[in-house]
Amino acid sequence: MRLTRYFLPVLKENPAEAQIVSHRYMLRAGMIKQQAAGIYSWLPLGYRVLKRIEEIVHQEQVRAGHIPLLMPTLQPADLWRESGRYDDYGQEMLRITDRQKREMLYGPTNEEMITDIFRSHVNSYKDLPLTLYHIQWKFRDEMRPRFGVMRGREFLMKDGYNFDIDRDAALHAYNRHMVSYLRTYERMGLTAIPMRAASGPIGGDNTHEFLVLAQTGESEVFYDDRVTGLKLGARDIDYDDRAQVAKVCEEFTTLYARTDETHDEAVFNAVPEAHRKVGRGIEVGQIFYFGTKYSEAMGATVVTPDGSRVPVEMGSHGIGVSRLLGAIIEASHDDKGIIWPEGVTPFPVGIVNLKQGDGAADAACEGLYKALAAKGLEALYDDRDERAGAKFATMDLIGLPWRITVGPRGLANGVVELTSRRTGESEEMSPEAAVDRLVQIYAGR
Repeated sequence: MRLTRYFLPVLKENPAEAQIVSHRYMLRAGMIKQQAAGIYSWLPLGYRVLKRIEEIVHQEQVRAGHIPLLMPTLQPADLWRESGRYDDYGQEMLRITDRQKREMLYGPTNEEMITDIFRSHVNSYKDLPLTLYHIQWKFRDEMRPRFGVMRGREFLMKDGYNFDIDRDAALHAYNRHMVSYLRTYERMGLTAIPMRAASGPIGGDNTHEFLVLAQTGESEVFYDDRVTGLKLGARDIDYDDRAQVAKVCEEFTTLYARTDETHDEAVFNAVPEAHRKVGRGIEVGQIFYFGTKYSEAMGATVVTPDGSRVPVEMGSHGIGVSRLLGAIIEASHDDKGIIWPEGVTPFPVGIVNLKQGDGAADAACEGLYKALAAKGLEALYDDRDERAGAKFATMDLIGLPWRITVGPRGLANGVVELTSRRTGESEEMSPEAAVDRLVQIYAGR
């Protein structure tokens, strides 16, 4: 993408309404525009990151054996009356009456609708286990929306729902989700800690939140800092192997890590003092096991091998897809701008032409641009007739992980400069070597 043909409305000054780093940088980098309180348009740069995050979530859900579908944003109120949640959910629910006087709502979550889909089509234990998920916009009418996409009213969420014949199978689905989420966050360059949490209006007695440590987090967290060093890495996980999946979950949940809602001071004090930490965290996902809470209320049953009927065991599992952009920025930035991890960056590399209009510089940039495209890497080429300082400032603000700087002086020696946004380190090399290095960095991502 050539910057002269792109829509990137960057701002030089910090917007007055932005209180935290991620909100400031998303507005300044031209990623979002506020349309109403807690409601944003996603501009091209922000939308690219959003789609990259969404794709990682899809890939890891499918790898875990989960099946995608798509449910609507609007839901009939009668489904929520069946479950008993319509009057209990509170003022966060946006209630709507259509022209036929039917009561509707803009879905804050989909437990009722997915249960209705299941009961309409599944009748036998032979069709279990089953996990369905979608990525869809949700709406919760926050009283005080703030912090940009971190606490908006409209947000993009992946929500998945498992249906199982018994508790053991449902708890395996719970563990399977935990492992798939750990891998999802790691691919995004995040350390997201599973913490024992409260279930809230979803219900159930077994739930973990995934929190990214950040000073701007809305939750107070208490944890053993050794948990931050745990990684899945490149382990080969067989999601059908209950023992293997359970062992991974045990590894990541044995060390103390809880939100303030479930914090136990006595248990926390048993953690060695050197590892006892208190901080703040940003919630980026949550998993629930709630048994037959919805299946009993809504008649979602299956026939068992002995011919009897039982309500299915269920759980739900959410990832805040749009919220993740804010969390990543909160965890990865400096005083110049965003620092995107390679897994979610909107463009893998930026090309800066220090002397636009110079024949050799223009030709070298064009050559790099086409060579990278041939390798499947779409560069953002700053081909504007701007001074070098402005181009560097833009690249630092939008946070692409790598920058290739091309100028007449370097080209006279046959080199360009490859710079890491994270470390600031630069290395001179031939244009061909720069392309090869980037291909190696992004291999398999």
